[in-house]
Amino acid sequence: MAEMDTSGGGHKKGPGVKKSKKLSTRVDLTPMVDLGFLLITFFIFTTTMSQATAMKLILPKDADKPEDQNKAKQSGVITILLGKDNHVFYYEGELDNSASNFKSSTFHDIREVLINKKNSVKELKDFVVILKPSEYCTYRNLVDILDEMTINVCTRYALVDITDIETQLVKRSDDMAAAQGN
Repeated sequence: MAEMDTSGGGHKKGPGVKKSKKLSTRVDLTPMVDLGFLLITFFIFTTTMSQATAMKLILPKDADKPEDQNKAKQSGVITILLGKDNHVFYYEGELDNSASNFKSSTFHDIREVLINKKNSVKELKDFVVILKPSEYCTYRNLVDILDEMTINVCTRYALVDITDIETQLVKRSDDMAAAQGN
């Protein structure tokens, strides 16, 4: 592995010059490189790769005819609208013309709303949540509401585009909340 060179060393010989014999060492690093590659290989094979974390989505079955698609009773439907600054709005059934069933909530209180609605529905298969993120909500809000679906074991929910009327209601409610906050 290591050698010692004991040859002359190439120093001058002459009168009055007295030099000691220099020895040079030479280290062979080939086994060290082999050991390094063995260690790298060992750690690569024994490490656990990071698992992808993704939310499990339950998707509906495809239907050939639109009439055969899953339909829900209006009494079991709750629509959740996501606004800016962590505001959550919801209404049950269909939105009426006067928007009297349009209510405001927070992410903390929406869990109670979902639990109450789920308990009030006679059959669990009739309970459907419609999620409508507005252009003002953040990605985190959407992930938070999807987490609420998982926490509350809501298996029937849909992510749907928000309508113009709902967008106006969310904007007006957000503006009113901002005005009251200032």
